[in-house]
Amino acid sequence: MITLTEQAASHVSKFIAKRGKGIGLRLGVKTSGCSGMAYKLEFADDANPEDIVYESHGLKVLIDPKSLPYLDGTELDYTKEGLKEGFKFNNPNVQDACGCGESFKV
Repeated sequence: MITLTEQAASHVSKFIAKRGKGIGLRLGVKTSGCSGMAYKLEFADDANPEDIVYESHGLKVLIDPKSLPYLDGTELDYTKEGLKEGFKFNNPNVQDACGCGESFKV
């Protein structure tokens, strides 16, 4: 299961409203970076037939079946710390991450 915190859901809802379309977020992983994998995050306008769909705080979270084993149990948060703000993946499957935080290993 994939969940959003209230802060993440609020941020996504505001962005979708401003954008004028969308049903939620599409999450996935790709091979990249020094640790092997990186997160993919984009706004979703429609669900694909193969998507696994979760709902969290009224938003859909869509995952492709190949990414699910790497993301299962992840909570997506939206944080603001000083001048830095953005999405934070709280992924229980991560065994190691690179120093810059751009990639991870499962």
